[in-house]
Amino acid sequence: MAGTQITGTGTGTVAVVTGAAGGIGAALAEALVEGGARVVVSDLDEQRLTATAERLGAVAVAGDASSEEVIDAMVAAAEEHYGPVDLFFANAGIGDGYGLAADDEQWQLALDVNLMAHVRAARRLVPGWVERGRGYFVSTASAAGLLTQIGSATYSVSKHGAVGFAEWLAVTYGDEGVGVSCLCPMGVDTDMLRSGMTSAGGEGGKVAAAAVTTAGEVLAPRDVADQVLRAVEEGIFLITPHTDVREFLRRKVDDHDRWIRGMQRYQRQLKESS
Repeated sequence: MAGTQITGTGTGTVAVVTGAAGGIGAALAEALVEGGARVVVSDLDEQRLTATAERLGAVAVAGDASSEEVIDAMVAAAEEHYGPVDLFFANAGIGDGYGLAADDEQWQLALDVNLMAHVRAARRLVPGWVERGRGYFVSTASAAGLLTQIGSATYSVSKHGAVGFAEWLAVTYGDEGVGVSCLCPMGVDTDMLRSGMTSAGGEGGKVAAAAVTTAGEVLAPRDVADQVLRAVEEGIFLITPHTDVREFLRRKVDDHDRWIRGMQRYQRQLKESS
């Protein structure tokens, strides 16, 4: 990316990771700490977050990742303990809301956590990175943000928004020292996939979870985290731990109507087997 000074992930790097009580976020924090980075972790689940932070030797800031006050608190904690933030991992996500039955509150929550949390964090950090001439923003989106999420309109739409915002951020600030990566995996062995979708979404949630687990291998969070950090070191924008995602995206772009018909067939199969 022309003009971007790549920010390392190792010794001395100051990083903030949201959604870090477990799953991909905890794995990212673990990999960063092992590489010598100094890390602030955040999550809404204070009890699990505290346990993760104590295990890793990280600083914990509990709260809603989409809240400007909590984002300010994360940055302040990093600056107080370590120094200016070099890397921000906007990793917190939510999968609530299935089909047209999702109400406005569920839509707003999905948009806040899956998209606006990224916007607000970038608004807080990017101007300072431009002044310093370096900084790196990592957006955890989803393959759903490139393709779609059968069963959940709120997840699909908000993750499309996250991908779009990450692209815009990279285009707009790449020549000013700001690096951006966007993580778009399919199935990862997290609480959201194991129980979050099915418990919150009923039949729609079961279909949504099955659409992920039957589409390809379910990866371990640490395997995904290691790929993310390698991509950041190399300044790669689109991170697709599941290699099939790029082929699925190519098919979608080549013939959108054919792709939609294929997804309709896939949805029918999932409903018939659920």
